[in-house]
Amino acid sequence: MAEPETAPARKSARADTSITEFADLPVFHPPLSTRASSSQPGAPDRRHLLRVALAVAGMHWLPRGAHAQTRWRFDPFGLGVASGSPAADGVVLWTRLIAPGMLDSLGTAPVPVRWEVADDEAFSRLAASGQTLATPELAFSVHAEVQGLAPDRWYFYRFITGGIASPVGRTRTLPEPQARVARLRLAYASCQRWEHGLYGAYRHMREENLDLVLFLGDYIYEYPNAAAAVRNFPTLATVVSLADYRERHALHRGDPFLQAMHAACPWIVTWDDHEVQNDYAGLLPGDGRPWGLNSAADFNARRNAAYQAFYEHMPLRAADFARGTPPQLTHQVMLPRRYRFGQLADLVMLDSRQWRDAQVCGNPQRRSGMVDPATCPTLDDPSRTLLGAAQEQWFDQAMAQAASGWTVIGQQTLFGRRIGRTASGERVWNDGWDGYGAARRRLTDSLQRHRVRSPVLLGGDVHENWVGHVKADYARPESANLGVEFCGTSITSRSAGGEQAQRRLKDNPHFVFAEGTRRGYGVCEITPSAMRTTLRVLDDVTRADARIDTLASFSVQAGRPVVDRV
Repeated sequence: MAEPETAPARKSARADTSITEFADLPVFHPPLSTRASSSQPGAPDRRHLLRVALAVAGMHWLPRGAHAQTRWRFDPFGLGVASGSPAADGVVLWTRLIAPGMLDSLGTAPVPVRWEVADDEAFSRLAASGQTLATPELAFSVHAEVQGLAPDRWYFYRFITGGIASPVGRTRTLPEPQARVARLRLAYASCQRWEHGLYGAYRHMREENLDLVLFLGDYIYEYPNAAAAVRNFPTLATVVSLADYRERHALHRGDPFLQAMHAACPWIVTWDDHEVQNDYAGLLPGDGRPWGLNSAADFNARRNAAYQAFYEHMPLRAADFARGTPPQLTHQVMLPRRYRFGQLADLVMLDSRQWRDAQVCGNPQRRSGMVDPATCPTLDDPSRTLLGAAQEQWFDQAMAQAASGWTVIGQQTLFGRRIGRTASGERVWNDGWDGYGAARRRLTDSLQRHRVRSPVLLGGDVHENWVGHVKADYARPESANLGVEFCGTSITSRSAGGEQAQRRLKDNPHFVFAEGTRRGYGVCEITPSAMRTTLRVLDDVTRADARIDTLASFSVQAGRPVVDRV
């Protein structure tokens, strides 16, 4: 159906400073031995992909004749809608068109899609509108980069194509950087393995009256079905190809609880390892278990496929996917970014996978694992990095510019040192910050050097709730508290050894709380004077109608890096 043309969305007349990109990151050129071949059979032309992503994201109108389209006989919005990457003057709106049945098809040509942003749910007062193309090269995904909106405002949005309207989503802009803000309410979540449970946590999260969701990694898992699966995958193979990753993301996006939560407010996202492969490090493949089934002959091609599919299914800006330049042949997605929520808080998102060095002191079959720090001095090698040198420098600059309010740092995993004691001595997990001790000290040194007033680190990955203090020196318990840490449990993913959390808490006195058997999410309510964090957990992750409970609540006073249980 031909959609009526409208005026382009209003452009902002000012330079928005509420969102700070990881703009200084240089193009990453892998060694020749690990660089992908440009002549791989069936590999997409990367330069063409990036041109397509940039062109359609910034499009607010279509050339004459581009609207001609047959009405759909099916609903192409089966994956719902989402928003993210918010700024004070705009936001990214996302959807992906999909043909629901075996006999349905979107065709092979780009599909025109109209988007609308309104002040009211009835769309009687449009604030912005435009058109774009959903292209087959990017799985018919849409990333509409809306500009010209008012700061600190809630809006409704939808997409229209072929005579069909999408579900209505709700989104918001950030306050102006210098605005005085009374409150920010956000949730943090991670690790939602499909087979391990149902997404009932999102049914309850939707009732939390949130401004934002921070998703901290493991949105999908690459594995085939798990033992004792709560629900099964339609296919049994490990995820390796672009088609595989697209199918896995689409499966998750079709879940009604997750879909409804995406439509409720903007999400700020980062990833961890399972969006590609368990425990991969930079350009190096990770854990091939079980039985080598989680391996690929060409890891770079697998990583490229995973990165592209992640972009296709997330509300990210085109420039986040398109920053590399030829002859760079390895995909990158620029997830590190700082969001300024008025004078109240800076939200800083990090990426600890894409540019990290390899894990050390593991066994030849698997680099990651529990290692003895007494026999592995390389753990503290100052030349090793978890974030990459450029991201470390960017983070230090962000801390130098930190506002006087709260600094909330979203990253993938447990930050504080966590030792495990065995009969033969101490052990640490070399895939997390404990495996990169010097890199962790550089981050805490940055907090200390720039006197960041109220730092809060949020994490995921370990499928357990851990709450504690960020120390100037974890080897000296008496050293200063620099900030606080809340590492969240998983949405569904099972914990290995979660019942040992209480015992391990005694060996790590900088933590004040640990629990490893319950699934759920955390909610932070931030005001100028204090932050209250509530750990929300399900009574049964296998039930869609699971009840939600409060496991524990904690309070932190602004400028005082001490966690108090309330």
